[in-house]
Amino acid sequence: MKWSELKVHTTNEAIEPISNILHEAGASGVVIEDPQDLYLKDDVKLFGTIYELDPNQYPEEGVYIKAYLPVNSFLGETVDEIKLAISNLVKYGIDIGKNNVTISEVNEEDWATAWKKYYKPVKISEKITIIPTWEEYEPVSSDEIIIELDPGMAFGTGTHPTTVLSIQALEQYVDEGDIVYDVGSGSGVLTIAAALLGARHIKAYDLDEVAVKSTQNNVKLNQVQDRIEAKQNNLLEDVEAGADVIVSNILAEIILEFIDDAFSKVKPGGYFITSGIIQGKKNDVKDALTSIGFDIVEVNAMEDWISIVAKKPE
Repeated sequence: MKWSELKVHTTNEAIEPISNILHEAGASGVVIEDPQDLYLKDDVKLFGTIYELDPNQYPEEGVYIKAYLPVNSFLGETVDEIKLAISNLVKYGIDIGKNNVTISEVNEEDWATAWKKYYKPVKISEKITIIPTWEEYEPVSSDEIIIELDPGMAFGTGTHPTTVLSIQALEQYVDEGDIVYDVGSGSGVLTIAAALLGARHIKAYDLDEVAVKSTQNNVKLNQVQDRIEAKQNNLLEDVEAGADVIVSNILAEIILEFIDDAFSKVKPGGYFITSGIIQGKKNDVKDALTSIGFDIVEVNAMEDWISIVAKKPE
């Protein structure tokens, strides 16, 4: 079978919305080539990140997002729809950068092999290491937590700075027996991390059906399905209150839409962990959090990304 590789040259800010556009268009997998990944090991060198990446495949600025679409009679129409949807992101204040879109043809065997070179075991915090399903890995300590992921189904391989920041915050603030809500679960990596860190029950929500299925599959892969409820839902709409921790790794613009819901649905003394925030939106999110009543506990940064941990007063 023939596949077309569609490559979009864009910005870090646009990774998640463009990835979502590509998945909804029927892409069988998305690869993100971010030159910052070449240096991520320097940012988390204490955790021993493992990479086998070729710098020549990465842009000098911005990122490449590659999607794989089957070659059929509808391909041209699909590509046009993708281009239009990406261009429309500027209406929401999202910087799409150069927005250069190119197409090339690849064989299915080449595509399948290409996937695996992008994903290697990554130790991203004191306790947690993420490994793709096809990699063999021996834990280096008795208390190391291993998360297995199949990254081919939805955005969220665990290696992006926003995910690293989120997991590091979960490791610090999730206590044994907590109830956690993961808003915008993607591949389910944060949901799984919360479970393995001792959360009693996790509710994982995503508007994208592909992401919900990916979360469910990865949850089963890590054998924590007995504590996790993954379902399609728009943010925290019609969700009952009672979370000890709410975590959301999505765009700042979306976080701003449900801060009031997060405040009403997290317990007094509970935490709201937000990530996926670019530097330019940091103060917008901080101001919105404090204006609704949250106390800012900490603000962390990795590369151009921000994570904010807020606490609801007791």
